[in-house]
Amino acid sequence: MKSKSVERDLSPEKTKAILDGAMQEFLENGYAAARIDKIAVAAGVSKATIYRRFPDKESLFIELVQQLACEKELFNPNHLLSAQGDVASFLKSFANMMLTHVADDPQSLTFLRIIIGESGRFPELAQAFVRNIEKPMLQAMTHYLGSHPELELPDPEVAARAFMGTLIHFVLLRDVLHGGDIVPIDRDRLVDQLVKLIIK
Repeated sequence: MKSKSVERDLSPEKTKAILDGAMQEFLENGYAAARIDKIAVAAGVSKATIYRRFPDKESLFIELVQQLACEKELFNPNHLLSAQGDVASFLKSFANMMLTHVADDPQSLTFLRIIIGESGRFPELAQAFVRNIEKPMLQAMTHYLGSHPELELPDPEVAARAFMGTLIHFVLLRDVLHGGDIVPIDRDRLVDQLVKLIIK
């Protein structure tokens, strides 16, 4: 008799097909309405094959969050931990990269809307996003700012939260809540002045 771990082993190609199918289904129908049988059709596999690797819909969604954290350069904390050169230039580059990869990426925006929209009924999905993406990024930004004593920041963690939070708020207000025309602000102005708040 095969062990449970062996039974759940799938080829990388099948696993990718399942995750791609799941992403398609989640983006089209949200989390609550997504169905495993539709994911199976999109992936070109049987439901039994999906259940060999993923016991339920939640595990599929969390795997997609973890994949996003690994594949997107922006969400890789090593990008911050290995940063070199001028602080102001790096922070501007990072902010613009974040806004480009999130605000200008329809798939990322839709995925973010799903996480926020479903967080009331499925808090574990939002927690997976925070645990795998937000927390590592905040820790890495805190470390980055704290490693530059010339900034004379009294609390690098608060500065990191203010920096990241401002960018996230910009995306939420403009792209998720569709409030860009109600409380408009030029993106370049926001980034430039935000960096100046950090580097006095």
